[in-house]
Amino acid sequence: MNHDSYPDNYIRGILNTVKSIAMVGISPKDNRPSYFAFKYLLERGYRMIPVNPGHAGREILGQKVYATLADIPEPVDMVDIFRAAQFAPAVVDEALQMQPKPAVIWMQLTVRSDEAAARAEAAGLKVVMDRCPKIEYGRLSSEIGWIGVNSRTLSSKRAPLLGKGVQRLSLNRATMSGGTTDAAERAAHNPDPATKV
Repeated sequence: MNHDSYPDNYIRGILNTVKSIAMVGISPKDNRPSYFAFKYLLERGYRMIPVNPGHAGREILGQKVYATLADIPEPVDMVDIFRAAQFAPAVVDEALQMQPKPAVIWMQLTVRSDEAAARAEAAGLKVVMDRCPKIEYGRLSSEIGWIGVNSRTLSSKRAPLLGKGVQRLSLNRATMSGGTTDAAERAAHNPDPATKV
């Protein structure tokens, strides 16, 4: 896999198939990027599992925090690494000890470890580095454009919100770069993000 550029279909396939995501390094502070990403994915129907040893036993957005990946009592589809790159190899090693193993290792923006990626891929896992699933979800669903970011349209009008707040947008439609998924459709069937998908 070329980790300098990912095809949209590769990213879509991951976002379409994973249901549970363990975020390693999430902060309980609501002004941190990890908190924003966690909340966004939780609101879109993913089962989000916070991992932070400094906050183990507490809750973040209603989800119990675990100290380590090994402490999570359920299968995890994807491990999202929200820690500095030097910690990625240790997180990947821990993920590879999980039974069953996760299908995906995702390293957040600015996080790249070719060593960790090679180990994960050798074990049969998919890997994404230096990307944010929140941003990729928004980009591929056209949600980023919908909220006025990079839409090339200036307007003083607010975008309408339907329902109780977050409008669920579909990844299950072709974008200008082609391809489809049904992640948003799956998420739409589970309106309560605090429950398992």
